[in-house]
Amino acid sequence: MTPARRTTAPTRRRQWSRFRIGLIALIVLVIPIYLAFAKHIPFTHGYRVNAVFETSNNLRPNSPVRIAGVNVGRVKSVSRYKDTNLSEVTMEIEDKGLPIHKDATAKIRPRIFLEGNFFVDLQPGTPGSPDIDSGGTIPVTQTSTPVQLDQLLTALQSDSREDLQHVLEEYGAALNSKPTAEQDSELPPEVQGLTGAEAINRSYDNAGPALQGTAVVNDALRGERPGDLARTIAGIARLARTLDSREGQLQDLIVNFSLTASAFANQSGNLSATLQELPPTLRTARSALNSVDRALPSVRAFAKEILPGVKQTAATVDASFPWIEQTRALLGPDELQGLMAELTPTTQDLARLTSASIELLPQLDDFSQCFDKVILPAGNVKLDDGALTTRRSDGSVVEAYKEFWYGLAGMAASGQSFDGNGQMLRASAAGGQWQWSPGRSRFGNTTFVGNTTERPLGTRPLYPSSPPLIRTDRACKRSGVPNLNGPQAGPGEAPTSVVVPIAPPIVRRTETTTETTTGTTPAAGTSALATAGETDSAATDAAADTGAIVGSEATPSLGAQLLSRLNPLANGGGR
Repeated sequence: MTPARRTTAPTRRRQWSRFRIGLIALIVLVIPIYLAFAKHIPFTHGYRVNAVFETSNNLRPNSPVRIAGVNVGRVKSVSRYKDTNLSEVTMEIEDKGLPIHKDATAKIRPRIFLEGNFFVDLQPGTPGSPDIDSGGTIPVTQTSTPVQLDQLLTALQSDSREDLQHVLEEYGAALNSKPTAEQDSELPPEVQGLTGAEAINRSYDNAGPALQGTAVVNDALRGERPGDLARTIAGIARLARTLDSREGQLQDLIVNFSLTASAFANQSGNLSATLQELPPTLRTARSALNSVDRALPSVRAFAKEILPGVKQTAATVDASFPWIEQTRALLGPDELQGLMAELTPTTQDLARLTSASIELLPQLDDFSQCFDKVILPAGNVKLDDGALTTRRSDGSVVEAYKEFWYGLAGMAASGQSFDGNGQMLRASAAGGQWQWSPGRSRFGNTTFVGNTTERPLGTRPLYPSSPPLIRTDRACKRSGVPNLNGPQAGPGEAPTSVVVPIAPPIVRRTETTTETTTGTTPAAGTSALATAGETDSAATDAAADTGAIVGSEATPSLGAQLLSRLNPLANGGGR
C-alpha cells in the first residue's frame, strides 16, 4: 500500500538575503570598534573646561592636555573669546585628571625645541580650593603662552645688530691682519709674524698628538665593559625624557640660572675673593669631615641603642595622656590658678621686701665686717690689769669677753639664795671715814661722792678728763681694733679724798649713890674712870664742834675698823 498523501501543503520558510545579513554583521562590528577607539558614547562627552589665552600659538583640536607630564585629555576646539582678541580653548579631561580647582593654571608649551606640536600644561590647583564645574572657564589671569622665536629675534634691535656686525668685522680683521712688533714680543716664537688664520693653520701641526689624547679619552668614554656606553646613553635618554616631561621646571631653571649668573657677574670681585678663601675652607672642611667620620660609629651605636626607646615613644605618649589630664586639672582655676591668685599679694609684698633688702644688706654687711674686724678681735684681747689680772689655773691670761661671762657667773652664784620674792642678788652697802669724789659728771652735770674704809690709791682704768671721741665719718670696719692695754688702761691719780670725822661713842653717865655708913667713902677708882671718860668725851665733842679734819695718820676708831672688816667689798675682804 502506498502511504496516504498529506492533505495540506508544507509551510514556506522565510529566508534573509545576503545583503541584509552583511549589513547587520557590519553594524554589529562597527559599533564595538567605534566604542573601543573613540572611548566615549556618541552624542555625549566627558568633563570639559575652557581656558582663555592671549594667543592659541597654533594649538589645534586633539592637541594633548598634560598634568605633570601625563596626558589627561585633549583639546576639543579653539575659538575666539567673545568679541576680544583672546583665544578660548575647550579641553575635555579624563577622570584621572580630575578634579580641577578654581585656582588652576594653564600654559601652552611646545613639545620640541624649535616650536611646533604645542600642548596644554594644566596645573589642577590646590586641594583646598573649590572645584570647577564641567563647562567652567579658567580666566586669562591664570593662563600663559610660550615665548615665540620671532619675539626672541625682535630682542635684537638695531644697536644689537650693529654690535654683532662690529664683532664679525673685528673677527675677520683678527684672522687676516698681522701682529705688530710689540704684539709679537708677547707671542710664542712659532707664531710670531703670522696672521690669525695662519696661526690657526699652524696649530693643526699639533693636532695629531692632541687627537691621540682625544682618542684615548673617547676610548675611556666607552667604558671598561661592553655596553657601558649604551647604558650611559640610555641613562641620558631617560634623563632627557624626564627633562622633557618637566619643561616648565626646566625653563624656570634656565631663567633662574641666568639670573644667578648675572648676580655672580655683578659680584665678580667678591666671588674672586671667595674663591681665594676656598682652599683653606676646604682644608678645614676636610678636617671637620674627618671628625664627623670618626663620630659616625658612635652616632650609629647611639642610634641603635635609642631605637628601642623610640619604639616605646608612642606607648609613652599614650601613657602620658592621663597624667596630662591630671596636670590640666591641677592647673585649673580651682587649684594652682587659685593658689597663684592668693599668693599674688604675698609675692608683691616679697618683691617690696626684696627691694628694701637691697638697702638693708649693705648695712648688714658693714655691721658683719665691723663685728668680724673690730668687735671680735677686741673681745679676744687679753687685759693686763697688773695684780688684778684675771688668769686661769695654768696662769694664762683670760680674754676680755670671757671676763664678762665670769662676772655673770659670779652674779648668778651670788644670787643662788632666794625667798618668797624669788631669786635676788644681795649686796651690802659699806661706808667709811674716807670720802672721795671723782669730780663733776659730764652726763647730767652732777657730782658723785662715795665713802670708803681706806684711802683710794688711784683709778683703774684711768678716769678720762673728757669723753671718748666717737668718729662718725669713718666706718666701723675701717676703725681698727682698740688698744685695751694702752695708756688709758693704766692706773690714774687718786681722786680727792678727805677723812670724815666720826662721832665719839656715847658714854652714859651713871649716878653713884653713896650710902653713908659709918667709916665708908666713895670708891676712888670709879670716880677716876668717870672722870677720864668725861675728859675724852669732852675732847671729842670739842673737835667735832670746831670741824677739824683728822689727818690720815690718825688711828681709825673702833667702829670704823669694825665696819671695814665687815665690808665684803673692801680690799681686805675677809681679813
